Amino acid sequence: MLDYFSNPVVITILFIIVSTFVGAFIKGRNKDKCLKAFNGFIVTLEDVAGKHIWGRLDVEATGLELTYTQSHDDADGHLESSYMLYKFEYGNISAMIRFHNYLSDEGRKKRDAELEKTYHPNWWRRAWRKTGNVFKTIRDAIMEVSNVLLSQAKKTTGAGSMLKTQDKYVSQMKNQVIGSVDTSYEPLLEKYIGHRVVAEFLHKDKPVEMTGVLKDYTADFIEMLDVMYWTGNADNRKKADVVLPRKRAVIRHLAE
Repeated sequence: MLDYFSNPVVITILFIIVSTFVGAFIKGRNKDKCLKAFNGFIVTLEDVAGKHIWGRLDVEATGLELTYTQSHDDADGHLESSYMLYKFEYGNISAMIRFHNYLSDEGRKKRDAELEKTYHPNWWRRAWRKTGNVFKTIRDAIMEVSNVLLSQAKKTTGAGSMLKTQDKYVSQMKNQVIGSVDTSYEPLLEKYIGHRVVAEFLHKDKPVEMTGVLKDYTADFIEMLDVMYWTGNADNRKKADVVLPRKRAVIRHLAE
């Protein structure tokens, strides 16, 4: 039996099976936390070209869908009732905006509760976040140690030669596990959660600043509440909550 499991072909097959199951399990549950916070709300998706798509947001692991409140014919004459944006297209997002004047009474109550919890977190909420940050730090340390141990093991005979043949699948599983945690611990941002801050971001390729309450962040997005947003030169600024891509936005100042 031991000889059977020391066979490189058998080990390779097992690694393929395990990595496939791990990948499928993680991908099915990996939704960005900032985008998910707007799930079920009427939002406006603004892309980098300045186009606006408006609908009820449904976030999935592989992308998002905006369902229109009313179907309409497009320029080519066919009926459209929703718009889908896939995860690999997230780089086209300039901002996800939840305008307050589009909120239903129930949605407004839910949103106000979010703001209250962000501004005045209770003991349990603060403890939960601190515990999560500790685990993220430990996870990063474990990954660094595992990389060192794997590198050393590959230099040895026996198990080392076996690990080298499975290097592709080991790396695949590590990347899937790391990628499943969409929130990267960021000390500079963490201490200002619940505080009013100034974000600097590219709006139609022009740097602008916007003030709001920092609610949360992930590796890809920043979520802010209670901002004044605009969708064009002729538009008045309107109260909204936004999700901004971190590739196009940074928190630049504390504003209180």
